[in-house]
Amino acid sequence: MQPKSNIVHLPVYQPGKPIEEVQKELGLTEVIKLASNENPFGCSERAKAAIMEQLGQSNIYPDGASAELAEELASRLGVQRNQLVFGTGSSDIILMICRAFLAAGDETVMADETFSQYKHNAEIENARIIEVPLSDGKHDLDGMLAQITDRTKIVWICNPNNPTGTIVSREELAAFLDRVPAHVLVVLDEAYFEFAVDPDYPNGIELLEQYGNLVVLRTFSKAYGLAAFRIGYGVGRPEVIRYINQVREPFNTSRAAQAAAKAALQDPAFVDYCRSENRKGVEYLYEQFERLCLAYFPTQSNFVLVDAGLSSLSVFDALLRKGVIVRAGWRHYPTYIRVSVGTDEQNRKFVAALEDVLQDMAVRG
Repeated sequence: MQPKSNIVHLPVYQPGKPIEEVQKELGLTEVIKLASNENPFGCSERAKAAIMEQLGQSNIYPDGASAELAEELASRLGVQRNQLVFGTGSSDIILMICRAFLAAGDETVMADETFSQYKHNAEIENARIIEVPLSDGKHDLDGMLAQITDRTKIVWICNPNNPTGTIVSREELAAFLDRVPAHVLVVLDEAYFEFAVDPDYPNGIELLEQYGNLVVLRTFSKAYGLAAFRIGYGVGRPEVIRYINQVREPFNTSRAAQAAAKAALQDPAFVDYCRSENRKGVEYLYEQFERLCLAYFPTQSNFVLVDAGLSSLSVFDALLRKGVIVRAGWRHYPTYIRVSVGTDEQNRKFVAALEDVLQDMAVRG
């Protein structure tokens, strides 16, 4: 059996280590996972109730069009239902966009350190990938614009960017979109939209009417705390969304996920609480990193990329042995670790473990 030649070299996506696996491997009773940018406060009680209501209908296929969720979401976003596509997380929609728009030899432009699934799915379609270096951890929009050619099909902008947490401003994004050729699809990934508090942070959906080549991605996995149920969405012009829907798998989102997402939209107070608590956690981490003389990227998300000053993989391993899971191994930031913002208790335990690790490694030289 011979697979497609262009996928042989691809790595299998590696999520943050599961808590259960670390407990088993290292014989630990308490493990804190701050690796996958999950919501430490869970999900809305309304969402939990909606999930329970669906358990009695596990034998019935979900609505492939997610009609009830689409109606609720369209009303809240001020768009039409035919401007929405749903997936098992926004990563599923990234896959669908690549499947719908990229053919062998097409070009796609992205940052050199951003969400890995843009590159991964483009490689599956045998597209030519152009990576533009970040500038101080931020998308270099002028540099990306300079790489657009007649063969460019898609440009990817993660805002806030994963893993740096940085943003491009409303003015910067609009100036970029003004100059992007109409034949190029711009995918604006706003997975961390709800956590951003900077007044200059743009709302991509407000730009859709002006820019027909824009698609905005969002998810219920982060601020809404529904990562286990895998549901996200894309918003764009009806004709663009139709192309994406044409390659969508049937029944790709579950009944429970649709019901949970609809209920979560009806509880904005929960998201407001999570945003507020997350920001307190971010400020606490800033204070501690400055106390430890560690550089970091200011973030508009629910994670911080911090320079540990040593091999990130070594720091990751040492933290793991103390029962704290973070993320490491960034190509262009080899000494940085990414830590998700947890509860106050989790954040304090992480800082204490990090300080111990750095002191131990300094003594060992």
